[in-house]
Amino acid sequence: MLIKAFITGFLLGLSLILPIGAQNSFVLKCALKKHHIFFVCLFCAVSDALLIILGVFSVNIFMDYVLDYIDIIYIIAAMWLSLYGILHIKSAWQGNSINDDDGKQHILPSLWKSLSLCAIFTWLNPHVYLDTTILIGTVSSQFILPDRYIFMMGAILASFVFFYSLGYGARILSPFMHSKLSWKILDIFIALVMFFIAYSFIKKYW
Repeated sequence: MLIKAFITGFLLGLSLILPIGAQNSFVLKCALKKHHIFFVCLFCAVSDALLIILGVFSVNIFMDYVLDYIDIIYIIAAMWLSLYGILHIKSAWQGNSINDDDGKQHILPSLWKSLSLCAIFTWLNPHVYLDTTILIGTVSSQFILPDRYIFMMGAILASFVFFYSLGYGARILSPFMHSKLSWKILDIFIALVMFFIAYSFIKKYW
């Protein structure tokens, strides 16, 4: 069960962080420009870790007061995950890619300016609280202790692995980021992970 919790946390964390967004684009561009990439990746990963920890522990407290509505919460979570899956299927159908040259003005030479801009992309994005805190926190509640903390560690590790892989593998990943076919495959993979976790909720509580 510990292995299942860790893998579930890792895959969910990776699936939520992989899609193209302002934060990931900023990290990629910092990497391609070799601007403070170690600290930018560290800032993003630590921020994710704090949000994940907040989600897991706050949901633990929250769940103590809503045990009578636990089935409804899991059904809503399953619907939420399914919606994300559908959106990624739609994205795969439409195709997507990143233009490395887009938004060059965001890459600033100063470490503090780079981290400040990274903080804006990270902490002022409302989706980060919905995805990282609420969604991961809700999914973690299906595990009993200590599995719940193993799930949390898996999700946190996914953030560190992703950001440092993106940061230091940017030049290798650059052709991949431009390939619409690769993004189609990635979106389909993310959708399947979302659907699988949603199905596990429905199967367990219906």
